[in-house]
Amino acid sequence: MLAILAPGQGSQKPGFLTPWIDDPAAATRLREWSDLIGLDLVRLGTEADQDEITDTANTQPLLVAAGLLAAERLLADPAYDGAAVAGHSVGELTALAIAGVLTPEAAVRLAAVRGREMAAACNIEPTTMAAVLGGVEDDVLAAIESAGAWPANRNGAGQIVAAGPVAAIEKLTGNPPEKARIIPLKVAGAFHTPHMAPAQEALEAVAAEIATADPVRPLLSNRDGKPVTSGAAALQQLVAQVTSPVRWDACMSTLGELGVTAVVELPPAGTLTGLAKRALKGVERLNVNSPEDLTAAAELASTEGVE
Repeated sequence: MLAILAPGQGSQKPGFLTPWIDDPAAATRLREWSDLIGLDLVRLGTEADQDEITDTANTQPLLVAAGLLAAERLLADPAYDGAAVAGHSVGELTALAIAGVLTPEAAVRLAAVRGREMAAACNIEPTTMAAVLGGVEDDVLAAIESAGAWPANRNGAGQIVAAGPVAAIEKLTGNPPEKARIIPLKVAGAFHTPHMAPAQEALEAVAAEIATADPVRPLLSNRDGKPVTSGAAALQQLVAQVTSPVRWDACMSTLGELGVTAVVELPPAGTLTGLAKRALKGVERLNVNSPEDLTAAAELASTEGVE
């Protein structure tokens, strides 16, 4: 069985969309989405520098648009019809569109709202995030709670991202769990914590206006890693995800239980296949970062098959 993975914020690189817009149809699609949300996604994906594409308000719709451009080409191959799909954080919007829960236009629109409102929530008070690498998981979680922070991303492979007030993250950094090291992250604020409540409220209001359909392929939720069979529930869980931890470790565990034998990561690819390397032993991994990589994706599908 195959799985399609959609990356989240932090995976973007300057110019990463350049090879995709050589296709006039893809360029037109991107301009249509740009007009929909009032952001020049073509320029952001090809010409903007690192600082501009790291701005949360820009990053989130850019990542969803990039994933959908590649997915539309990938899914033209019928071998991917039964593939499971999961997305990390904002990548879950990409996943919902791939699974047929949302239209691509709805996914890009929600990503723009999500990014804009999360950026605004970051300005309310100083908050930040830090990666905690290694250590015993229970000890790490206890240390994060003791410092007054939250485990925002539980990525598996000995990686948990803590988030909270700057003072809390400084406290955690000054007293790390045994056998763990802490790396401060250059982010705008404490994503996936109660600090994002205003953003969740704004996203919920927009999501209430959007029609959903039930998934046409296995769709995993960041909430608990389990498959979601209701489109309405999938969108509800995605909205709640703004203030809740991303359980990517649970998503990886479910992919293993489903018998996934190969994972394909959409652009900008590399982060999630890196995590899969440790969590899903023996599973084939493929990064799709340019249209040329679609040939390898087709070959992988013909070799692995979809059950």
